[in-house]
Amino acid sequence: MTHSYPTLEDAVGQTPLVALQRIDAARNAQRGNVILAKLEGNNPAGSVKDRPALSMIRRAEERGEIKPGDTLIEATSGNTGIALAMAAAIKGYRMLLIMPEDLSVERAQTMKAFGAELILTPKSGGMEYARDLADQMVAQGKGRVLDQFANPDNPRIHYETTGPELWAQTGGRITHFVSAMGTTGTITGVSRFLKEKNPAIQIVGAQPDEGSRIPGIRKWPQEYLPKIYDPSRVDQVVNVSQDEAEEMARRLAREEGIFGGISAAGALWVALEVSKTVENATIVFVVCDRGDRYLSTGVFPA
Repeated sequence: MTHSYPTLEDAVGQTPLVALQRIDAARNAQRGNVILAKLEGNNPAGSVKDRPALSMIRRAEERGEIKPGDTLIEATSGNTGIALAMAAAIKGYRMLLIMPEDLSVERAQTMKAFGAELILTPKSGGMEYARDLADQMVAQGKGRVLDQFANPDNPRIHYETTGPELWAQTGGRITHFVSAMGTTGTITGVSRFLKEKNPAIQIVGAQPDEGSRIPGIRKWPQEYLPKIYDPSRVDQVVNVSQDEAEEMARRLAREEGIFGGISAAGALWVALEVSKTVENATIVFVVCDRGDRYLSTGVFPA
């Protein structure tokens, strides 16, 4: 009898949850609060987006909408593109990724390493232009868009995996969940699960201040608001500035040994703001990806 070994797909999820030990430690201890980091950079392609990327492909296959050999198209600012490039490599798809030209060189190189083809769009058009171009290419019959912004299989995987992991890892003690808001899949799916377990759990979204550019966090114009986003699932939205997020990214690495991305640091900044207003709370924030994805941006001093 042959032994069945796990595949790379089986390595997605079940990421560690670790307690912060130094940042604002005295004040948190005084108030009886604990802040926990969900290390999604431990996924095989390095981010929380590994979960929805595989989920969207797997579910589309189950419904007979796509099959190996097909061309998939996606507009992405980075992590979803990397995760989809990995998933396409695992499952045998041609992957076309459309992204604004100003995104970090590490992310573009990583997508290409997985075999994806890149189409760069003007920086001035932002993600909105990239999303419009993806829709045009589908209309021209050039492939199929999974559409992370409107695909219910995005939040669904967080309802099925991320939420239950957090509940189990905190022994049901979680009181606040803080997440950066980009496609909003993570916050929407996790909120649905946690609120079913305990409606009193507070769901807090991190959004960038006006004029701030924080990779992975967006404040969308109304007409581009992700269709998967359900505002009723988010109790509070807190704005964080680019400077605050970047400084917190450096502190997170130096003081906690957690080398996370800038959106993760933005979520931590918001978690610390929440911590100032509550007592005896278990506050979880998502470390969406790893800091080495941002080295060329100059956030981390050379």
